[in-house]
Amino acid sequence: MQYINLKEQNSTKVTHKLAKQPQIRILHVVGGMVRAGTETWLMHILRNIDRDAFQMDFLVHTNEECDYDAEIRALGSKVIPCLDTSEPWIYARNFSQILSENEPYDIVHSHVHHFSGFVLWLAKRAGIPVRIAHSHLDSSIVESKSGLKRRLYTDLTKALIAKNATVGLAASHQALEDLFYQTKNTDQRSQLLLCGVNLKPFKDETNSQQVRAELGIPSDAFVVGHVARFHPQKNHAYVIDIAAEVAKREPKMRLLLVGEGELITDIKQKVIQMGLRDKVIFAGVRSDIAQLMMGAMDAFVFPSLYEGLGLVLIEAQAAGLPCILSDVIPEEADVVKPLMKRISLLQPAYSWAEAILATRKTEKNITQKQALKCIEESSFNIQNSLKYLENLYVEESNVLCP
Repeated sequence: MQYINLKEQNSTKVTHKLAKQPQIRILHVVGGMVRAGTETWLMHILRNIDRDAFQMDFLVHTNEECDYDAEIRALGSKVIPCLDTSEPWIYARNFSQILSENEPYDIVHSHVHHFSGFVLWLAKRAGIPVRIAHSHLDSSIVESKSGLKRRLYTDLTKALIAKNATVGLAASHQALEDLFYQTKNTDQRSQLLLCGVNLKPFKDETNSQQVRAELGIPSDAFVVGHVARFHPQKNHAYVIDIAAEVAKREPKMRLLLVGEGELITDIKQKVIQMGLRDKVIFAGVRSDIAQLMMGAMDAFVFPSLYEGLGLVLIEAQAAGLPCILSDVIPEEADVVKPLMKRISLLQPAYSWAEAILATRKTEKNITQKQALKCIEESSFNIQNSLKYLENLYVEESNVLCP
């Protein structure tokens, strides 16, 4: 199967032809449209895609209102709950009913990792011609330690993906290998798609004093930032350990945590126990990440236990922040290499603290504008992944005439 080479494809010509073709209908399958990496990327796609040529709807595994639901509806798309993922026969009935009650879909594009196997099996049964499994995660480290029941589940779902996916996409080579290679699905159906970020906010002027004042951060503080949902994968407990070591060496240190999640109560309790209450700011879920990064943060720490890529690292580089990250994160994330410092998770917290503090003493050899230009010229510019996805949808749906 051959794919359109975007570098050779004239996007204006593609758009012109698409306007004369029937609308392509895509059903994205996600856990919930929360403000997280994959979901934010999908929102960037929805905002920028030609909505006359493509109709994107979202099947979610929750009936709770999520961060992006209102905007999705305002843009003319649907948010459709499909519940009972732990009850496969009930979920199958719900899924079938949703497909019969809503628009006929040309594509089911699933983002729920291993569970995509079951989703795409159901989509094939329903006659959906294009079925995409999209891997945004490399969970192999965790899965290697799982029990027999979990291993049987992952083996089954990977086999279902290999048999039922017409296309496999992945956010990094590690994410590609995690979901596809172990099922021998190594043909051209599996390919890399580096998800992009919206870079416009990183071009805006930012008033650092105003941003810090809003957060209650002194203007002369040294601020370490971290943006992620409070989930075991993101390793917040270790972030607090690192912050404690930084505080021992720099009394003016502040830790800015952006996000929400199931572990936030535990992390707040640990902050109190370690005597860091006046050093840590919990900013909650925010839509102004670029302003926070450029206006409040001096360094960015990201000691995740595992990642598919970590799109927030791309944003941190666009903001010109030095990034101290775990060495398990895919190397595709290292776009502006002078800003990136990798450290093993086996290293003690004080080693991470010393690396963070060293960024203050190192003269920056790249400006924020130069870093932003590097990201703009990379595959992580949202316009690049948008063009890739549009062309993929067109070719797979056989809408665009040769």
